[in-house]
Amino acid sequence: MNESTAPVTKQKLLDDFNAVASDTEQLLKSLASEGGEKAAALRASIDQNLKAARERLARLEEAVVHRGKAAAQATDAYVHQHPWQAIGIAAGLGVVVGLLLNRR
Repeated sequence: MNESTAPVTKQKLLDDFNAVASDTEQLLKSLASEGGEKAAALRASIDQNLKAARERLARLEEAVVHRGKAAAQATDAYVHQHPWQAIGIAAGLGVVVGLLLNRR
C-alpha cells in the first residue's frame, strides 16, 4: 500500500467498521424481542464488544489525527527554517515526476 491509497483505505476501513457496527446494533434490536437467558447473555456480550470496538476506533482515529497534525507542523517548521532546501527538494521532485510522465 502506498501513501496515495492509504487515506482511501483508512476511510474504507472506517466506513466498513461503521457498517458492521450498524448491522450489529440492528441485530441487537432484533434479538431484544427474543426471550431467554441465552439471548440476554448474547445481547450483553455483543453490546460490550461493540462498545469496546467503538472506543478503540475512536482512540485510533484520534491518534491518526494527532500524528497527521504533528507531521504537518514538523514539515511547516522545516520549510520555515530551511526554505532554499525545501525549494530544491520540491524542484527535484518536480523533475523526477516530469521525467516519469515523459516516459509514458
